[in-house]
Formats: sequence, structure tokens, C-alpha cells
Amino acid sequence: MQRKFTCIICPNGCEITAGYEVADDGRAAVHSVEGQACPRGAEYVRQELIDPRRTIASSVLVRDGELPLASVRLTAPIPKARIFDAMREIRKLAVDAPVEAGRVLAPNLLGLGADLVVTKSVARKHE
Repeated sequence: MQRKFTCIICPNGCEITAGYEVADDGRAAVHSVEGQACPRGAEYVRQELIDPRRTIASSVLVRDGELPLASVRLTAPIPKARIFDAMREIRKLAVDAPVEAGRVLAPNLLGLGADLVVTKSVARKHE
């Protein structure tokens, strides 16, 4: 089988073609990668075929905050197949103001090796 990718690792946006086989257990075995301008493109394509991962950026509710939401993100990519599970957990969260950027809201989210951290501080609402 063959599949085409547009590499997103650097601004070059190389068009890369990968040849691969899918085993009975559903795992991909890559046998060729062509079209990349650098080794990182080949690594990206292999990762996408064998174990695709993504980072998540979202927001959580802030109670009594000057803003109703605080932006959050994961500290590391997680398996693409677990994004919806992670988002379900993130949607359950709410914090009390004030909340500071860098605060870990969910260490090792779902045991996936990525922490959920606040990326924007939100002060308490002035009354």
C-alpha cells in the first residue's frame, strides 16, 4: 500500500510518499519513505503510520474568574485514538480563580504520560 503525506514538521511542507504493509494485528510496517527534504520528515511519516499522536489545546471553566475560561494544553502528545477520552476528562474539570499559568490540573492524564497545564492565568473577579 502507499499513502501520501504533507509533512508538518517544518515550513517546507514536503510531499512524502510512504510504502507500507498492514499486518494481521493491524500494525503498519513501513518499507519505504520518499520525498522528504530532511530526516525529520521520514520520522514524522513513520510515526503517523505506526503510532499517530497529537497534542491537545482546550479550555476549562474558571469559577469566580475575570474570564470564564482558562486555556490549557497537554505537555506531550498522546495517541490519536485517545483524544476523545482525554477531552471527556478535560470537560469535567473546573477550577476556582485565581489560577496561574503553569499550574498542573491533571497530572498524567488518563495514564498517558502527559500533564494538563494551564497556559493563561485568570484572576479572581473583582466585586
